[in-house]
Amino acid sequence: MAISPTLSQLSFNLFKRMNLYYTVTVLGLCSLSYFLGSYQRAAPATAAVRAASSLFRKGTCTTMPAGSSLDFKAHHRAEDLVLPNASIFTEARVKHFPPCDIKLSEYTPCEDVERSLKFPRDRLIYRERHCPEKHELIKCRVPAPYGYTTPFRWPASRDMVWYANVPHKWLTVEKAGQNWVRFEGDRFTFPGGGTMFPDGADAYIDEIARLIEVKGGAVRTAIDTGCGVASFGAYLLSRDILTVSFAPKDTHEAQVQFALERGVPALIGVLASNRLPYPSRAFDLAHCSRCLIPWGQFDGLYLIEVDRILRPGGYWILSGPPINWQRHWKGWGRTAEELNSEQSAIEAVAKSLCWKKLNQKGDLAVWQKPTNHIHCNKNRRVFKKPSFCKAQDPDLSWYTKMEACLTPLPEVSDITEIAGGQLARWPERLTVVPPRIASGSLEGVTAEVFRKDTETWKKRMSYYKSLNNELAQPGRYRNFLDMNAYLGGFASALVDDPVWVMNVVPVEAKVNTLGVVYERGLIGMYQSWCEAMSTYPRTYDFIHADSVFTLYEGRCEMEDILLEMDRILRPEGCVIFVDDVDVLVRVKKNTDGMQWDSRLFDHENGPHHRLKLLVAVKQYWTAPSSSPSSSPSQSDS
Repeated sequence: MAISPTLSQLSFNLFKRMNLYYTVTVLGLCSLSYFLGSYQRAAPATAAVRAASSLFRKGTCTTMPAGSSLDFKAHHRAEDLVLPNASIFTEARVKHFPPCDIKLSEYTPCEDVERSLKFPRDRLIYRERHCPEKHELIKCRVPAPYGYTTPFRWPASRDMVWYANVPHKWLTVEKAGQNWVRFEGDRFTFPGGGTMFPDGADAYIDEIARLIEVKGGAVRTAIDTGCGVASFGAYLLSRDILTVSFAPKDTHEAQVQFALERGVPALIGVLASNRLPYPSRAFDLAHCSRCLIPWGQFDGLYLIEVDRILRPGGYWILSGPPINWQRHWKGWGRTAEELNSEQSAIEAVAKSLCWKKLNQKGDLAVWQKPTNHIHCNKNRRVFKKPSFCKAQDPDLSWYTKMEACLTPLPEVSDITEIAGGQLARWPERLTVVPPRIASGSLEGVTAEVFRKDTETWKKRMSYYKSLNNELAQPGRYRNFLDMNAYLGGFASALVDDPVWVMNVVPVEAKVNTLGVVYERGLIGMYQSWCEAMSTYPRTYDFIHADSVFTLYEGRCEMEDILLEMDRILRPEGCVIFVDDVDVLVRVKKNTDGMQWDSRLFDHENGPHHRLKLLVAVKQYWTAPSSSPSSSPSQSDS
């Protein structure tokens, strides 16, 4: 009996037949395509193909010979592309900062010689800071001179510097008989001598130590006016005394530059019409060794400024003219009457400031500032000048004119009290709550804030050293700059390392904490980072920039601050930026344009913190050996 097929069976048979037809059709088409393709590859190029090849050759693409490797380099220029609304892409591009001309290898913008000639020579005003206007700012990277070499490591650097780094021999001739500096082969050496200490800085300091207490931590911070090559400050370092040395640019060629290459704290500066960039009551000791400053002139204005920055009970030391003029006046080429008159004027100003002359022995004279102004207030009846300053912040000293008035010390209730509070001896001074904080004079900065900041920096420095292992290598870095120092915690965490730190408190900072930095036994200065620093190129090995760009947002251009950092950073120097992640992304775009190597890291408190770290290293490069205006040669150190 025949069985009729069901609907499902018919459908299945139909599907099988259709599937077979479909498969055969697809195979046929694929085979046809393959044979047609083979035929085209074997056939000569058609006119259309030849035209297309011609177009490619006229562009940036080229034919590739058999066996050659792929070229992954970009061959198109962004400026050749026509994009709609091209301005929206500007932020994404990396701006390139070209090298400057070799003539700018020692460029110091605010102490530029040509610009300075526009200002009065009276009282050396022309040698003060005179910074370029915004339209005058250079947008290039200052080159190191050809042959520049990484400086000797400390302490060897104290006594020798590569000639290629500071190629100036004038001082070796000018000061040949005074043991400042000698030229030997490919380097300069520094015997430690000075105009007034021919037996060396150590012997000179020993003489001072016979007149005042230098050891034992009583003296920690010092300032050397008219420093020469800073041998005085260099040799004080072995006695745990930190000295800020300064001298005007070009009085003696490259003197401050030599000091910095030696690894000694120094700045370009001059006593002229503006206050020095330090707070009141900062230094334990001020020193002048034949520094050629007219101390007795202009109503004693310059001694009045020294009084402002000396702590209560601090010392002023003077050697050279007119001290001991009875012995030296013929050799100095001046008359006895003139030198006697000069010394009398200095003595009169010192008395009017209530200073006490402790001793004069040989070529040294030492005065001491009073510990408070109780007696000084009373003797204003005798000394009509200088009167006490009124209604002026004694710490205000950024482009602040000197005044011929005496900076009043904080009030005390007893003659035995030390105005402003007793300072601990070094090294206890570093961690004891500073008097300015203990007195409550700084808004929002309490003893507890200070202690927490100190502890935080101990941990933070360990984290920094884990990100940059060279930071943990003694001697790898010597000259440090903290661009936004606050309480000096960064420097305090490095106190056991063979380094020195210039702690900058920006004048735009919410709280002026530089006085605290000095009370801790550290050194620093005021600075606005909208302007250049008073220092030579290649001053610092390491720069710390904590929240600097957040502070200066809307005040000045980020690229100008970064180019100034590039100017003062040594080749292969390191920078640690700490800031909001969005800010650091913009910073990185600029540092890429300066050809720095950089990398972002999480904050020590973890990846969820908006603050991040950008660790950057300036590449080693120098100006070429020829063609002063050509681009720098990229080379290994």
